[in-house]
Amino acid sequence: MLKKDIVDKVSHELSMQKQDVDLAVNIMLETMTEALIEERRIELRGFGSFSVRKRKPRSTKNPRTGKIMDIPARKTLHFTMSKSLKEALISEME
Repeated sequence: MLKKDIVDKVSHELSMQKQDVDLAVNIMLETMTEALIEERRIELRGFGSFSVRKRKPRSTKNPRTGKIMDIPARKTLHFTMSKSLKEALISEME
């Protein structure tokens, strides 16, 4: 699903103009981005939570060349789904 699809669905469900919904979605995404940059946790009840995790630097072998490579420390985004979302996904498979 694309951001455009979300905007279309919300604007249809709420009978709002797409411009207004697009602005609201953009503000929400910008706010979430800023919070993650500040390494704050984001919790959306009934959906899940986003957090930033730090990965340690490590060495690995390039399978193509066999050369040892050093991978620097970095930050990654981690998502944990809510219990209700997890249950909905499991029941969908049955």
